[in-house]
Amino acid sequence: MPGIVALRKRATEDKPLKGAKIVGCTHINAQTAVLIETLVELGASVRWAACNIFSTQNEVAAALAETGHPVFAWRGESEEDFWWCIDRCLNTENWQPNMILDDGGDTTHLMLKKYPAMFKMIKGICEESVTGVHRLYQLSKAGKLTVPAMNVNDSVTKTMFDNLYSCRESIIDSLKRATDVMFGGKQVVVCGYGEVGKGCCQALKGLGCTVYVTEIDPVCALQACMDGFRMVKLSEVIRQVDILVTATGNKNVVTRDHMDKMKNGAIVCNMGHSNTEIDVNSLRTPDLTWEKVRSQVDHVLWPDGKRIILLAEGRLVNLSCSSVPSFVVSITSCTQALALIELFNAPPGRYKSDVYLLPKKMDEYVASLHLPTFDAHLTELSDEQAKYMGLNKAGPFKPNYYRFGGCQAFSSGVLALNLCTVLLAVPVMPRGLVARLCEPGRAGRTIGRSKVKMGAYAKLCVASVLISVALALEPVVGEDPLPRDTGLV
Repeated sequence: MPGIVALRKRATEDKPLKGAKIVGCTHINAQTAVLIETLVELGASVRWAACNIFSTQNEVAAALAETGHPVFAWRGESEEDFWWCIDRCLNTENWQPNMILDDGGDTTHLMLKKYPAMFKMIKGICEESVTGVHRLYQLSKAGKLTVPAMNVNDSVTKTMFDNLYSCRESIIDSLKRATDVMFGGKQVVVCGYGEVGKGCCQALKGLGCTVYVTEIDPVCALQACMDGFRMVKLSEVIRQVDILVTATGNKNVVTRDHMDKMKNGAIVCNMGHSNTEIDVNSLRTPDLTWEKVRSQVDHVLWPDGKRIILLAEGRLVNLSCSSVPSFVVSITSCTQALALIELFNAPPGRYKSDVYLLPKKMDEYVASLHLPTFDAHLTELSDEQAKYMGLNKAGPFKPNYYRFGGCQAFSSGVLALNLCTVLLAVPVMPRGLVARLCEPGRAGRTIGRSKVKMGAYAKLCVASVLISVALALEPVVGEDPLPRDTGLV
């Protein structure tokens, strides 16, 4: 983990987390131990629980406890054990947290439910998963978020390297270790085409699978089509697929009805954070029989003899059945550590009770810590070049609306905004311009060689503006303040 070790060396002397009391709820493995040791080295005290009942490495948890770091976790916890462990991190004498490092939002949820008064001492929350970030935005929208929160999941370094590149490797590793499946010629459906879904699709396609994709977002769906995948509804292919992978962050994406229709021997697994994507509870009925084949692998048998192979009981398969490359975890750990440092040391008033993205300057710093591993050498801008581009020679080098990889919205997005602004000022459409108005009651109606009143045309232009804005702007609630001078970046 070169990046987090380099960060530790650079910041140890300054102790930027001195006085921080961090309650953490993440996966507990060897990589997490490096993060915990780094936070302690930077001055923090910690108490830790697991965010997943199957991903804890018991030997790591024991080693951390042996060295004096309170850890409440073991592999194979029950649901009751899971919440008890988090509660033990929060409810203790002579120690009250002032920072939360969450993966899934469970610590934040429990504190809101049982110990809301504790939020008076909390300086900030760092969240690294899609599920947890979604919860934070819901709290913010409802006015229930009373402290600043940093959305680590949507930082460039987390999204690209952990969500995309890591999942591209770990989905194959997980399926191979758990089932020893041969991928060539298999028909696979991946539910969701976000960064995790993209990584899964790329890996499975590369090994000779026929890959189908389900998606609710037309932009992501178009990306999947352009990447060579067939966009379908799950009901259209459920009878023929050999492997089903969920990666949506939603609930009940795969229902009992879907699994009733699946072929004998089909494999079902989840790459999203939560265990709600696959409706596993609907399989715990008297008419179905469960067989434990090996750790994290169950056969669910139907009365007619059909069986499906369910991995990790619908929980995160790549951390339950395999592991994630340490190099990628180093990138995410650096992002988490910097987010904690930023929130803990921010002066009063800099961050409101909202959800923020990590400033791009810090994203660039995290990336720079990992470049020496590849013996990579960055080109430096001359004064003339920096002036021409309107950049600071030290960065950040990209505007907020820039998208690294995937669907980028830079100059074209801004151009679309400008064009729509001009068009909205025109009272009527030019003659000969043909358009289809996509609105209820008028879908598919062609308008040509005539003037159209402002009302209908305005709706079309406003829709274009909204699409451009969605592509061009950072998904941030509240401000995106400039990073303070931490001495690190």
